[in-house]
Amino acid sequence: MTNGTTYQTTPAGNVDLGDAELNERIATGMAEVEVMLREELAKGEDFLVDKVTHLLEAGGKRFRPMMTLLASQYGPEAGSPNVVKAAAVLETVHLATLYHDDVMDEADLRRGVESANARWDNAVAILAGDILFAHASRLMSELDTHTVGHFAATFQGLVTGQMRETIGAEGRDPVEHYMDVIHEKTGVLISSAGYLGAYHSRASDAHIDALSRIGAAIGMIFQIVDDIIDIFSAHEESGKTPGTDLREGVFTLPVLYALEEDSEVGEELRGLLTGPLSDDAEVERALTLLGRSNGRQRALDDVRRYLAEAEAQMDRLPESAATNALRMLANYTIQRVG
Repeated sequence: MTNGTTYQTTPAGNVDLGDAELNERIATGMAEVEVMLREELAKGEDFLVDKVTHLLEAGGKRFRPMMTLLASQYGPEAGSPNVVKAAAVLETVHLATLYHDDVMDEADLRRGVESANARWDNAVAILAGDILFAHASRLMSELDTHTVGHFAATFQGLVTGQMRETIGAEGRDPVEHYMDVIHEKTGVLISSAGYLGAYHSRASDAHIDALSRIGAAIGMIFQIVDDIIDIFSAHEESGKTPGTDLREGVFTLPVLYALEEDSEVGEELRGLLTGPLSDDAEVERALTLLGRSNGRQRALDDVRRYLAEAEAQMDRLPESAATNALRMLANYTIQRVG
């Protein structure tokens, strides 16, 4: 990459934030984040660079940097160099977790391209993720010790969530276990985006707290909605193969609720879902039963509960184009499932 290169990006994966001036500010910041990511990840030996930039080049929504920039609109230093650097840290950490997740899940594809573990091997993918954490640490060190301390807690949450998912519920309520996992694996990093965007723009403590809580709630909404889509949306609508999680033996929130049912549907599902489903006919039967269960509705009830939490925190923020954009983004996630 040369310093004169211009990178095109749009906020929130082409989601219009509802205000032309805000769209322009966020798009400018996103372009700055993209340049910083590419410059930072180009540092190091050639045999490292092509590995750590593999998923960066594949694209992605860059939602966490967008959330960071949006949260910065509440302070006097909105979109400042430190905000951009914090946004780049968040995306770098997110990329690192994707490398590690693909190894844990034995995934073959990520963002429409070969996963790093499929293209090279598990060891290379793990080490690429580790190098990305090193890049994130270097960028953090250029901010301040408060950011380093905050990210130490964030790292701990991310790893705790992965470990929790790996060892299983161990006798705990499966729904409570699931909620803890998605909070730690997804919610904490989006919460961190809200926190650091506001903190590095010098927003008030009250606004920093509200934006951190909004990020956590939106993270929960995103993950639950994705899990609903995996079960109940047709391939033509979602671009995903329905029942992918079932094939991997992963039981997400709508499935867990359906398994709790004291009904013929629940009883048959408990007999069917004892592990990964490899037979297409079994997957189809499971999807049919899930469609007859109350799992989807109960999961949507939880989504709406988290939306209410996010909206309550938004009421702590001043009315502005940024606050309207946060409301729109939170509601957009629910509209994905109708």
